[in-house]
Amino acid sequence: MTAPLIGVSQDILKIKELIARVAHTGLNVVITGESGVGKEVVAYQLYKQSPRAGKSFIKINCAALPETLLESELFGHDRGAFTGAVKKKRGKFELANQGTLLLDEIGDMPFGLQAKLLRALQSGEIIPLGSEKEITVDTWVIATTNQELERHIAEQRFREDLYYRLNTISIYVPPLRERPEDIPALIDYYVKQYTTKYMSEESLDAATIKELTAHSWPGNVRELQNTLKRILVLGDSEKVITRLKNPSRTQEDFDLEAERIFQSPFIKDMATLLEKTMNNGDMLPLKEIRRKALDLVEREVISGVLKKTGWNRTNAAKRLKISYKTLLYKIQDLGMSPPDRSRLKSSSDSNQPAYRPNRRRGIGSLHKTVEFGSI
Repeated sequence: MTAPLIGVSQDILKIKELIARVAHTGLNVVITGESGVGKEVVAYQLYKQSPRAGKSFIKINCAALPETLLESELFGHDRGAFTGAVKKKRGKFELANQGTLLLDEIGDMPFGLQAKLLRALQSGEIIPLGSEKEITVDTWVIATTNQELERHIAEQRFREDLYYRLNTISIYVPPLRERPEDIPALIDYYVKQYTTKYMSEESLDAATIKELTAHSWPGNVRELQNTLKRILVLGDSEKVITRLKNPSRTQEDFDLEAERIFQSPFIKDMATLLEKTMNNGDMLPLKEIRRKALDLVEREVISGVLKKTGWNRTNAAKRLKISYKTLLYKIQDLGMSPPDRSRLKSSSDSNQPAYRPNRRRGIGSLHKTVEFGSI
């Protein structure tokens, strides 16, 4: 789901007003701005406020594919049109018929393909690769770019006639450094989103928000999003702020971070499992290897959630979306226990029934751990 257009600055308010005036017209739009400013968000808001809302909204990155593949993706192809075309395929223009097609990074479209795009825009007809049959489409085209198309025209890298055909309406999205008043609103929105998504219990204090608002954000909203994810998942806001102020990282920084990752028990256990499995002439069945790997993953996930909840098993079960009884079974089955029970609050599980193994059903005797020596 694409985020709404967030901001209180005059620039964003003007863009919202322009969207409201243009969305119902179906006129072609070019959205410009630096990478990460939210051009796709603007395009999606145009679509959502248009009469085509509810129909197809399809996007394609013009910089991600070579010319032949991009042509096939846009206009489709018949069976046998080229090597590997084993069946007929509809293109994005046809799939977006009655809807909206977003051409991302239009400035990177190969020059030879631009004439075919111009023809489709002018006539509303496309011809799939390997076909002689024209297909009529009614597709609203919105394009985005982080490049100066006028300079590309002067350098003969972009067709002037295509530029004027696309650029009926132009919307410029300023970089985040030019509208810092939008940053607190963006932080508030994404913190709420990521707190739920990553089950984070971290929060941002006023000092952290002030530091984030003062930053220039060369990567714009995308960089801000990634920074907030790191703070909420790792809880290292001070380190993140320090790194924003001094972005250069030495090789030692990378080495230390890599060492921390590879020294984790989970990575060590998985590496040991792989090594023992691959080096043992008498290998275990794949089903058994899968079970051992799954145990390691489950143990890591459950352990992390229990740690975040202070070993409140009722809360942990809700977060894991499993029953309380299943969680108790998993804890014992994987041989897990709190690192130091004396440090846990006596009230953390005050509402939970004491766990007594059901010996008649064999649950109490399960203390399974992942053993590598037998592999």
